[in-house]
Amino acid sequence: MEIKFGDAFVVKKRPEEVYAFLVDPNRFCPLLPDYQSMEMRDGKNFLVKMSVGISNIRGIATVKMSLVEDERPRHAAYEGKGDVPGGAATLRARFDLEETPGNQTKVVWSGQANVVGRIASLAGGLLEPFAKKNVQKLIDGLQKALG
Repeated sequence: MEIKFGDAFVVKKRPEEVYAFLVDPNRFCPLLPDYQSMEMRDGKNFLVKMSVGISNIRGIATVKMSLVEDERPRHAAYEGKGDVPGGAATLRARFDLEETPGNQTKVVWSGQANVVGRIASLAGGLLEPFAKKNVQKLIDGLQKALG
């Protein structure tokens, strides 16, 4: 099951400040819904754990994330692969930053998740709304942290 996301928001920070936040997992990972922990592997790779609960499937998702595109201060992209209760997932998230008048930054973001396994069939139509709700919680958290 493939789920796509995307939108944009504006914050009152310069692109360099926004970029520094987005490429620092120690700063943004705690904003993930149901965040459990994060472990840095090296400068561009980390392991993040989150609680997952949808329908009758509950447990911990463990995702290996990598910063795969790094164009300071305009663009960053992450890719991840991991185990989720009842399946596996691959993730991609990208952020493009545009300076706007008044030392503000427009953050154009997009993402994609592919979920396979029992969770995709058991959660059925609940999976996409659940994922979109959690992505919106993350974006709301980013806006607040950057505000």
